[in-house]
Amino acid sequence: MKKFRGFTLAEVLITLAIIGIVAAITLPSLLVNVNEKAWDAQKKALHARLAQAIGQMNTLGGYGTYTEDEEGTATEDTAAESFILDALSKVYKINNVCGPDKLSSCGIPSKITTLDAISEINFPSKMSELNAKLLNGLHYTSEDGDVADTKAAAFETVNGESITVFYNPLCSSDTTTNHYVQNKMCVNFIYDLNGSEGPNQVGKDVGFITAFYNKNPVVVAPVPYNTDYTSPVSQYTETEDKIDAPTACKTMGEDLRLPDRDELASLFINAPLINLGESASHFWSGSVVSLGASGLAWAQGFDTGNRYRGTRSSTTYVRCLRR
Repeated sequence: MKKFRGFTLAEVLITLAIIGIVAAITLPSLLVNVNEKAWDAQKKALHARLAQAIGQMNTLGGYGTYTEDEEGTATEDTAAESFILDALSKVYKINNVCGPDKLSSCGIPSKITTLDAISEINFPSKMSELNAKLLNGLHYTSEDGDVADTKAAAFETVNGESITVFYNPLCSSDTTTNHYVQNKMCVNFIYDLNGSEGPNQVGKDVGFITAFYNKNPVVVAPVPYNTDYTSPVSQYTETEDKIDAPTACKTMGEDLRLPDRDELASLFINAPLINLGESASHFWSGSVVSLGASGLAWAQGFDTGNRYRGTRSSTTYVRCLRR
């Protein structure tokens, strides 16, 4: 007679315990990867839809009512809400619109975690809370004065995203001149892909999209890397002790690249959401003005918002984007 042996109860329990331990270790990271891939796809689709919608508008400036008293304090402010209702909703499907002081009704979280995954900040509700530097150095004409500290409004999309709108009714069409990017920004969107549900962190389910220039707008959706390159580099030349700006990004990751000048301007506008510190105040873009060692490339000041053309062989810092 043949004898047949099976696993003992102890062996089965030990095997199940091992499987459980392995699953507990690996499943969270697998779920994170799945979520991040889904978020990446959703971000790209949202950017494409908003860019297409904004491209159908004749103008981005001038919507809403905005009045000031003699001290420059807003006495009436419907700018962002009016932009959504009178402009964006004509070319983009919107489920629900929430005016200032009612952002939570559109699923906007009260707090978000910054890109560095360390700091938690209150969700901004007006321009000065988004970035106080947006109100500095913004001279359009002597009649217009400085940009207004307009309040944000929000809307929900048919795909379940919650989007807050920061709107500048006085934005310029100027695409070429140096100086401040604040008056070139027309609309800045901060989106949460799943509403008030977690993790509510920049770089994951939270991000931003910026539209520049009143006429012929450019819409960018940069996804910044969570670490800056720590040494200054040139935009053009590589030497024994210094590398050039594009190479600096590649050394941190093959999927990283330099931002163009408008993407870099968007990073400045949303700098408090990135929160990588003040170790550097100026950064190279990948936008070239003229070729050669004595040529020029666009750079962005994060201290004032000044956009300028720097000599490509000179050195400054880089802040890279994910592809």
